[in-house]
Amino acid sequence: MFDLLIQVLLLDKETTGMVSIVYTQSEILQKEVYLVDRLETPNRETMTHLKAICFLRPTPENVTILCRELRKPKYGQYYIFFSNTLSSGDLERLAEADEHEVVREVQEMFGDYYAINNDLISLNVRFPSISSMDKWDDTALRRSVQGFTSLLLSLKKRPLIRYQSNSNMCKKLATEMSSVMQNESSLFDFRRTDSPPLMIILDRRDDCVTPLLNQWTYQAMVHERLGITNQRVSLAGAPGIKKDMQDMVLSSETDEFYHKNMFENFGDIGMSIKKLVDSFQEKTKSNKKIDTIADMRSFIDTYPQFRQMSSAVSKHVTVVGELSRLMDAHRLLEVSETEQDIACQGDHSSILTRVRQLIDADKVTDMDRARLILLYALRFDKSNTNYMTSLVEQLKHRHLDSHYISLVRHILTYGGYDARQSDLFGNKSFFAFTKKTLKGLKGVQNVYTQHEPLLIETLDLLVKGKLKDSDFPFLGPMLRDKPQDIIVMMVGGATYEEARFVSRFNSELPGTRIILAGTHVHNAESFMEQVMVAAEGETSIEP
Repeated sequence: MFDLLIQVLLLDKETTGMVSIVYTQSEILQKEVYLVDRLETPNRETMTHLKAICFLRPTPENVTILCRELRKPKYGQYYIFFSNTLSSGDLERLAEADEHEVVREVQEMFGDYYAINNDLISLNVRFPSISSMDKWDDTALRRSVQGFTSLLLSLKKRPLIRYQSNSNMCKKLATEMSSVMQNESSLFDFRRTDSPPLMIILDRRDDCVTPLLNQWTYQAMVHERLGITNQRVSLAGAPGIKKDMQDMVLSSETDEFYHKNMFENFGDIGMSIKKLVDSFQEKTKSNKKIDTIADMRSFIDTYPQFRQMSSAVSKHVTVVGELSRLMDAHRLLEVSETEQDIACQGDHSSILTRVRQLIDADKVTDMDRARLILLYALRFDKSNTNYMTSLVEQLKHRHLDSHYISLVRHILTYGGYDARQSDLFGNKSFFAFTKKTLKGLKGVQNVYTQHEPLLIETLDLLVKGKLKDSDFPFLGPMLRDKPQDIIVMMVGGATYEEARFVSRFNSELPGTRIILAGTHVHNAESFMEQVMVAAEGETSIEP
């Protein structure tokens, strides 16, 4: 769409984020786009000598604003591209509004989602279950169907459908997606393949552990401790950060270092940066001693030409430096090791002692105290030696915000033992328990990354053709061959930890292609907020 000779790019609130993920400002300029503006911006200047490209979501609000603009056009020509299907009624409204005949083209270009990684997309729908724990909000369902439909059309896939059987939300989404593919059969009339693609719809509630854990691989850790919004990271509130480094972009498409290291462990990131700094130091004949992240930051400040030559490296030195500061300031190593043991080992006596100690530790944040309790509650939900009442009293003694206290009860309703279909902790069967125990006995290289999301076990069974039909039934035609083209739709949000494992699956299984699509990409904070919103919705509909 950008190959046309254009001068104005007109976006809406959501497509601004979608475009910013896949195009940099300089790349847009190279396409002869000299001005980027928002459709809803009031009092835009009239420039009838310019052409406008509009890339918009086909919402009723956007169509109304566009119709109003076409009656009093601000540009000489309009090329209109919608990110999803446009109804015939809305097309007629646009045609009637084009009194000055300035519209040259109207097309549907399916891209109604946020393409974060090569195999990870998000809809930025944060709370898809605000009606209740297991019932869609109508607006969120409609947006999810639109976004996932757009994904399938952009990939040119008409997949078979499987869904998590104990989830009403998964079943509802599966039904809606099937209905769309049937009603829009001409749009989904793609060339058949020997092995048809498969869409599997999963529920976040089946694995509440993954979004609660602190992370130690680069992309996931940045999102957990700093937050990533449309690939932008803000360090505005961090101490000692230069103004030009307070807002930065982390893109695997335009940042080679990030592309190579986004899934690497935190310790390895520091070593990778140090090698680049050492290389430049050798070129400048500097003998300044560099051993720590702080030394690297000092070196970059001393040699401004290094920043000019490698702004990407200085950016990552800044990010890693802030992560290191947070790690030391909040005892993250101790907190994370305890979290991993709760998730992967389950020695109750040892875990209880450490959780009590960390709750009372001064440097531990309230967020980390809360997540320790939530993980403990999920792990020992049905244990006869459960000390939840005592631990909650300990939290109250620390004067934690009341919403953290409420979360302990809500997390069990949302994703506790009775709400889960899966054997999340391997304690429902002797075989699963033995498998996890043997894995623990073998040990891992890094105690902070020993956890594997439930999604990985599900995908492993799926690609081997061993996933139970009773737990994940087909909606419509069934596939008996092992699937090779898989689209995972995670209702309730995916995580960067899961994205890392999906990327590993794709690299290690030639011929298999997996895409992870989440209604949102969570860190612990956004996930906790989702649980609270769902709980409030559940309470509001009680008789």
